Amino acid sequence: MTYWLGLPALAATHGAQIDSLIGWTHVFMLVLFVGWGGFFAYALVRFRRSRNPVANYTGVKSHASNYSEIAVAVVEAILLFAFSVPIWAARVDRIPPESDALVVQVTGEQFAWNVHYAGPDRVFGRTDIKLIDLQSNPLGLDRSDPAAKDDITTVNQLYLPVNKPIIVKLRSKDVIHSFNVPEFRVKQDAVPGFTIPIWFIPDITTADMRTRTGNPEFQYEIACAQLCGLGHYRMRGFVTVQSAEEFQKWMEEQSQAQAESDPFR
Repeated sequence: MTYWLGLPALAATHGAQIDSLIGWTHVFMLVLFVGWGGFFAYALVRFRRSRNPVANYTGVKSHASNYSEIAVAVVEAILLFAFSVPIWAARVDRIPPESDALVVQVTGEQFAWNVHYAGPDRVFGRTDIKLIDLQSNPLGLDRSDPAAKDDITTVNQLYLPVNKPIIVKLRSKDVIHSFNVPEFRVKQDAVPGFTIPIWFIPDITTADMRTRTGNPEFQYEIACAQLCGLGHYRMRGFVTVQSAEEFQKWMEEQSQAQAESDPFR
């Protein structure tokens, strides 16, 4: 289905459901397009002026159009209740427990993605708007808070372990942004004043995807899918999906680097 629809390569466990919904929607759209297009062409020929020089005010007595409208309504109900509602329930109402997932806070701003990991203690440190510095501390993380001492922050770089539930808590510092990773089939607005969770399970590492695509430079890209200002076009982030061992090593390296640079230790 992904190949025929021209969609990006799939790299998340729930993606097949999304692709199936998109596929069936296009099938029904094609049927409607051909059906209504054919009827329009028939009507142009059947009721052309040369064949009907005098208007017929009685009109069509057949109920075929009513049946067609009912069929369209039935198809729309199937798409809604058989596909869309179950996917919504699974992706929105059934977020896995945070104890079983990696929780990451991603905060959009003009024009970057700020990534915040809780560190080994799994507790996010306190942030303070007064501490925000666009160069050294874009999230305003208070390193004097004990819970923040092992926190890890990056800009435009999101590292994830493969085959593990990921909960991304989306925020925005200024305007509406939209977190979109096509290969994961996730797209969600980041709205100022709200924390919006999304979750997914990446199932193909970046290294494996490079092998599959034959592109040694391949990267999962975070694209802002909401026009957010003059620099919208350059608001790009990147996701690196690693094995569990590689991700743990990366976390340890980042924690050690943070500990060495901590002014409060």
